[in-house]
Amino acid sequence: MSTQDHPISRFPVPELSEMPEDIRTRIEAVQEKSGFIPNVFLVLAHRPEEFRAFFAYHDALMDKPGNLTKAEREMIVVATSNVNQCQYCVVAHGAILRIRAKDALIADQVAINYRKADITPRQKAMLDFAMKVSQSAQEVGDADFALLAEHGFDLEDAWDIAGIAAFFGLSNRMANVTSMRPNAEFFNMARDI
Repeated sequence: MSTQDHPISRFPVPELSEMPEDIRTRIEAVQEKSGFIPNVFLVLAHRPEEFRAFFAYHDALMDKPGNLTKAEREMIVVATSNVNQCQYCVVAHGAILRIRAKDALIADQVAINYRKADITPRQKAMLDFAMKVSQSAQEVGDADFALLAEHGFDLEDAWDIAGIAAFFGLSNRMANVTSMRPNAEFFNMARDI
């Protein structure tokens, strides 16, 4: 049975033509750029107001300038999504990480065990903090911020790392509850870099 033989969500997925114009326009722009529509857009379009809020926060976290590269932001998504057992986000953001890092191996390494991945000590410290936020945020304390500072991360960077880990905790849980399926296109994307 192939990936395409399964529904992409256990909830109703609206037709593109039935979606509000702003959502349809955004989805068509993504389709134009990537050549397909990532299933997350179609699944979340089930609730237009939540779609808008989700992608506004996503964009604020993932597209902003700062001390974290776009590849590092994707590393956070891949590592925390793996521990949250979110197949959709590991596969989709793994593809984006391969593209942003220009590295065919990095996403699999980060997803399986970032501590053994070919990443810098700075990036390992970043992911250690992201994992703590993802799995036991109540234990985050001053020592965690001091360790980040030793690796060149300031308070705003810590906020970014925490925000990404926390936001994708929501995303991972919704993807799992909706039974969101990764698009087949993501699996082989950027494997030959």
